[in-house]
Amino acid sequence: MEDLKLEKIWAPWRFEYIRNPGSGCFLCAGWRSPDLQECLILEKGPNAFSIMNRYPYNNGHIMVAPARHVGRLEQLDDPEILEINRLLVRAIRALNLTLKPQGFNMGVNQGQIAGAGVADHIHFHLVPRWQGDTNFMPVLGNIKVISDALQKTYEQIRNGLEKIDQT
Repeated sequence: MEDLKLEKIWAPWRFEYIRNPGSGCFLCAGWRSPDLQECLILEKGPNAFSIMNRYPYNNGHIMVAPARHVGRLEQLDDPEILEINRLLVRAIRALNLTLKPQGFNMGVNQGQIAGAGVADHIHFHLVPRWQGDTNFMPVLGNIKVISDALQKTYEQIRNGLEKIDQT
């Protein structure tokens, strides 16, 4: 059997969020906010929305969450599940169109013990990946190089979503 090589994704810059996560649920606050750009909301549907991660693991890191404040996958209803999956597919298409990643990591951390930073509002992570996107900087310099500005990436992805709607 072939040896499995585990890849580590170091994210020390996220320590700012871990130390000071703020009060309340940032996902609910984003959902309620009329200022989509300020909250980095990419799309809103009746049951779910996509939002950029303010503390990304990689450039273009998107989260998709139900509008309803619920903490467990099995608590979602069928319309929420369908819309979350629809938004994940649209986000993948927009990222492919704009940032052209070579792959993706996708997942959900259910519960604090599983690593959920917001354990009581389930959300799905979509992390674009490129060959060589991890390097020595996070390990030696306690620095993660995000290759583009968050607002610029937000605008690129929003434009990609608009292009998808035009086809």
